[in-house]
Amino acid sequence: MNNLPLLSRSLVLIGMPGSGKSTIGRKIAAALGLPFVDSDKEIEAAAGMTVPQIFAQLGEPTFREGERKVIARLLGGERCVVSTGGGAFMDATTRALIKQKGLSLWLKADLTILIERTARTHDRPLLQGGDPAVILQNLMTKREPIFAEADVIVITQDNPISLTVASVLNALERHVASS
Repeated sequence: MNNLPLLSRSLVLIGMPGSGKSTIGRKIAAALGLPFVDSDKEIEAAAGMTVPQIFAQLGEPTFREGERKVIARLLGGERCVVSTGGGAFMDATTRALIKQKGLSLWLKADLTILIERTARTHDRPLLQGGDPAVILQNLMTKREPIFAEADVIVITQDNPISLTVASVLNALERHVASS
């Protein structure tokens, strides 16, 4: 990983709910010697509410506005590894900011893996009120063409976390070397 200290911008993980952004992000941050920040946790701290509460009480547009502000603040600070919410990169303003000030990395997972992982928790507002498999498939159809704009794409499998982390670090090293 000789080139990774040359990573000059914050690394921003994007992807579908359940793709591993927070789990992998923590490990990548440790490997790079950078702080890890979960943008959803930062939004919750700023709002004094959980993400599901924000969605229920204030609506998704208010959540996305807060998300834009939090990501802008994070990218304006010290280099770090940022895990974003699944829909963050869909916002044109947020996406432009990430492209300008960060390095985006899409953790791409297939639908079967996403369904299995998201079934473990009930704190994902967009997956409530319907069949999560159908909702995830619809979200994938909308989001994947935009996610494909990411600087780096890593396809994740149902492998041990250490293998996914190694894949991400290798992909980052290749990206930095070719830049």
